[in-house]
Amino acid sequence: MTGEYVVYGAKGTGSVPVEATLKLLDLPYRVVEAYGDDPALYAANPMRQVPALIPPGGELMTESAAILIWLADNHPEARLAPTMAAHARPAFLRWMAFVSAAIYALYWIRDDPTRVIDDPELGKIAKARIGDRFIDCWRIMEGQVDPGRYILGDTLSVLDLYVTVVSRWAGGRARFNEAAPKLAEVARRVDAEPRLRDFWAERFPFD
Repeated sequence: MTGEYVVYGAKGTGSVPVEATLKLLDLPYRVVEAYGDDPALYAANPMRQVPALIPPGGELMTESAAILIWLADNHPEARLAPTMAAHARPAFLRWMAFVSAAIYALYWIRDDPTRVIDDPELGKIAKARIGDRFIDCWRIMEGQVDPGRYILGDTLSVLDLYVTVVSRWAGGRARFNEAAPKLAEVARRVDAEPRLRDFWAERFPFD
């Protein structure tokens, strides 16, 4: 057992908010670059998906939202999540689950419609409709949050990191910015977070 966290991930993927959280927490970690059919990823996570995290205790963690919540809760001094007693805790859990289930999960199909649809033309239609679904979901979230500097108020949380990364998928932020201007303002603030400037440049460079 060592004190090092091991992240299985890749640039621009769902491992990025996990890596960013570890960076903000100043925890020792290394990234095993693995994606898709990489045998190293399959050995770590039979779902063949990133992120996968091996904490110092050696247990396997998967599912980005679960990892982010666990890291934040395990280091309350960093204030990267509302505490269990905080007024914002229900909203935090709600939106972490919402981004994970309603948006992130659909990328498995959107990125490769042939995973569920054989007909290429139907796959194109499904891809477009999933893109529209993303926008619908961002609009729903936009209409039910009242951000301060960040989504839940004036303190940066792992929810902000999560939204910042996921909102950059599917061809960029143009539609997201239009559909969810309040969330977009938060995302731009996280993009500019000084503690993550070098990290973003390395792990999810801006176009």
